[in-house]
Amino acid sequence: MWGASFKFLFPFFCYQVVLPEVIQEGHYYIAAVYEHRAILNPNPTALSNRASALALMNRNLDIYEAQVDTAAQQGAQIIVFPEDGIHGFNYTRESIYHFLDFIPPSVHSLQWNPCLEPNLFNDTEVLQRLSCMARRGRMYLVANLGTKQPCELSDPQCPLDGRYQYNTNAVFSANGTLLARYRKQNLYFEYAFDTPSEVDYVVFDTPFANKFGVFTCFDILFYEPAVSLIRNFSVKHVVFPAAWMNQLPLLTAIQIQRGFATGFNINVLAANIHNTALSMTGSGIYTPSKSFYYYDMKGEGSKLIVAQIPVNPSEESYQTNGRRAIVFRNYNHPALLNLPVNNEVCEKEVQRNHAGRSTTGNQILIAAFYAEMMYDNYTFVPVTEHKGDLQLCAGFLCCYLSYQKIALSSELYAFGVFNGLHTVHGTYYVQVCALVKCGGLSFDTCGQEVTHASSIIDFHLWGNFSTSYVFPLLLTSNVTLNLPDQWGWENRYYYMNKTEMSSGLVAAALYGRWYEKD
Repeated sequence: MWGASFKFLFPFFCYQVVLPEVIQEGHYYIAAVYEHRAILNPNPTALSNRASALALMNRNLDIYEAQVDTAAQQGAQIIVFPEDGIHGFNYTRESIYHFLDFIPPSVHSLQWNPCLEPNLFNDTEVLQRLSCMARRGRMYLVANLGTKQPCELSDPQCPLDGRYQYNTNAVFSANGTLLARYRKQNLYFEYAFDTPSEVDYVVFDTPFANKFGVFTCFDILFYEPAVSLIRNFSVKHVVFPAAWMNQLPLLTAIQIQRGFATGFNINVLAANIHNTALSMTGSGIYTPSKSFYYYDMKGEGSKLIVAQIPVNPSEESYQTNGRRAIVFRNYNHPALLNLPVNNEVCEKEVQRNHAGRSTTGNQILIAAFYAEMMYDNYTFVPVTEHKGDLQLCAGFLCCYLSYQKIALSSELYAFGVFNGLHTVHGTYYVQVCALVKCGGLSFDTCGQEVTHASSIIDFHLWGNFSTSYVFPLLLTSNVTLNLPDQWGWENRYYYMNKTEMSSGLVAAALYGRWYEKD
């Protein structure tokens, strides 16, 4: 069923999707995201002045304006630009100052249109240009910029320089009104910016798709505000500016973007910076079952993506062979029903025997090994047989894999589990069940970054996660996204399965975030 849907996956191209068989007025809207190769400050730590700062930022804004015009020609109703795309990055708190615009705290009620009222506040030149772009393109516009807000020294949290500096997303309506601003909550080593004292829960309404939620880059890995927007504000559409540094095999930008849309059954509009020297690429427009994305670590080009997506993602269907097919998310797989779980025994198997367990025929213990994957110490077992069933645990998380290799190859795969606190480049608790291609033929290469694979593997992967927040990730050769055939909860287990892949498997993982244990 899902094999036929691969005709909707077009990496590396700018495209507009038109599905004439299913278009109904009010049921779809046209979205655009732009992966921008920013013109950067050659010396970001040097002090400058407002005029030189504006000169640099206007060069990037010129590019933005051209993309708005192009998106408007394709009927886009909303466009999203990436994090740091206007001013760049690697500033100090002092050197970024002249790159910051002022946004009034009362923006939500002010109904200010910077394009029509350019002199209402000082230091708002970037906001003015963005507002005029939205107005000219007659589309909603989301862009990331640096902002400043004066504070009183009597404020115990006020920095010594007397101002707050924020990593900010600004949202403009189609007539140029500044609707909202979101200040990034989860900063990623961004020493030029402050964390807001209270979490911004930013939701804005549109006439074409109702409510959108807003957050930025690293926020996607945390409960606040990302999950709160979806759970407490019933958001079905997310705009997501990012400057995401890719990390294989599980956390490339397109993997987490795809997994978030799939896991929460929402639409995600994600715009990333393009900078291959910093491993930054990967933008897309995602519905629960379709991906329109761009990922290119070889070229240095930017990319505009335009796609038509459903207003109500939970009712999404897709066309295959001229017939309407429904996305299934609950599936009674026999393996789920036939394999009993004993968490206590499972924990002892890992801690005492350091072994995984085969569930085919006799209970055969398979020697486990340890290897680092994405800075975490995973427990692995090799996947060496033509087909089999494996069980592997870490603490009370037990992972299960049923697999069959469609064509024999010399490539080494490993089945791994991690259940613990990730502490490098951020601190957060994860539970992961993963089938990954190793970098070579020795066990110590398992967990390395891999981009190519030739082995076609049918699999069913599941685990008894302690968290309800689990994201299915499926990546194939040449960093190409795939969707599982089925995924979701079955009793106490989260699962996904896939058959008949068209290219080699790089990584298949269930990535659980146990937010309460952060």
